[in-house]
Amino acid sequence: MIILGIETSCDETAISLLKDDKIIADIVSSQFFHQLYGGVVPELASRAHLKYIESLFQEAIKKANISKNEIDAIAVTYGPGLIGALLVGLNFAKGLSLGLKKPLIGVNHIEAHLLSVFLDENKPSIPYLGLIVSGGHTQLVLVKNIFQYKILGYTKDDSAGEAFDKVAKMLGLPYPGGPIIDKMAKTGNKNLIKFPQPCKNTNDYSFSFSGLKTSVLYYLRKIKKENPNFDFLSTPFINDICASFQNSVVSVLSDKLIKAAKEYNIKNIAVTGGVSANSALRDIISLKAKENNLNLFIPSINISTDNASMIALIGKLKYEKKMFSDLNLIALPNLKLENYEN
Repeated sequence: MIILGIETSCDETAISLLKDDKIIADIVSSQFFHQLYGGVVPELASRAHLKYIESLFQEAIKKANISKNEIDAIAVTYGPGLIGALLVGLNFAKGLSLGLKKPLIGVNHIEAHLLSVFLDENKPSIPYLGLIVSGGHTQLVLVKNIFQYKILGYTKDDSAGEAFDKVAKMLGLPYPGGPIIDKMAKTGNKNLIKFPQPCKNTNDYSFSFSGLKTSVLYYLRKIKKENPNFDFLSTPFINDICASFQNSVVSVLSDKLIKAAKEYNIKNIAVTGGVSANSALRDIISLKAKENNLNLFIPSINISTDNASMIALIGKLKYEKKMFSDLNLIALPNLKLENYEN
């Protein structure tokens, strides 16, 4: 079985081919030019997808050394994401489905992140708890079985990834903010500034990072008021700010995950999505998992960030259950991961 995966939800144009359980091609074109604008510009993202998607598909076919007629199904992200970007991938997939007479399979991007752990050699057994921390999503999910989920909690406002980007912008750091804050925090004192840790001690599993972001903003304004000429980029103090902010984020995420594992008596936990590449988050969850005798699963970096292999994986799982889509499938920019317990 060969499944084609297509991912164009944001600023990565990605094509992957999955043969049985093996990735035989994984091509990604990243749109680095968005750094010039301090964030993703939707119209420019759409145009870039349109420009490169055909050539990336041909490159993937060549790399996998197969003919396009050998593809058994086309899996494509139809949400959530930027509407224009989604439409490029979806319409390309529909054209292939129609032309090759192969099934079309719509894939929820969040669900793909949640199950991406099954692309690694070290796979969790079911049930497991999945913490999804990507650019626009922070969500805690109990995976009872494939396609059977119980949503335990999600972010009320800014996701963890959005908070990283916005704090980085406040400090004058480039987009995306997560990697650069992670790098600078390595030499900073995470205990120097006591930023709040929102929702850490609540009885539910919700998340909120908007207040933390605002707290950083007020802190920076206070420093500027006291010293109008203060330049954060010219002093090592910026590393302390990064470390203190990052510590608040990862403390909340790790505590909620461990708390849920204890309450639901789950031994397997997973962290997926682009923010799972954060070194501090990986370190603290690894430590807490060991302390609580939990089995931790975090995909490799290339699987953690947006990619088409996880889309192809969901396509394979749906293909096996004959869960196909028709050509009326529409892009849903606000698509959510829902409870599917039955």
